[in-house]
Amino acid sequence: MRLLIQRVNAASVTVDGETVGRIGRGFLVLAGFKKGDEEAAIARLAQKCLNLRVFEDDEGKMNRSLIDLGGELLVVSQFTLYADCRKGRRPGFDRTMPPDEAERFYNLLLNELRKSGLDVREGIFGARMTIDLTNDGPVTILLDDEEI
Repeated sequence: MRLLIQRVNAASVTVDGETVGRIGRGFLVLAGFKKGDEEAAIARLAQKCLNLRVFEDDEGKMNRSLIDLGGELLVVSQFTLYADCRKGRRPGFDRTMPPDEAERFYNLLLNELRKSGLDVREGIFGARMTIDLTNDGPVTILLDDEEI
């Protein structure tokens, strides 16, 4: 399981010309799931995401978490986080979790993040989405369940 986290001043996701999720300051989280992922990793990754100290304190140091800030989250499913580009020029997606199982994991992740009490918005699983964001920094962090 991978979470690509971007610190943003604002972000939105649009499907078929309609904005389905919009946040202010916080995280845009792109979430990808691979075959063999375990549900137990969801809670660990969610807690790591919520508690990453990547927002500036009063001294300008990255010392505050999303929870400290009371920030918002926009979570979007992103199967391409497991693209295999080792051969040829077209990415392979053999490692990605099948859509029905990935959607279940996506919803479990959303539920886990919502336990924080923060405002959590979402894209539409499996839809073709347009994402607009204003990066803050930019700060982009990749969390991989195999590394935490």
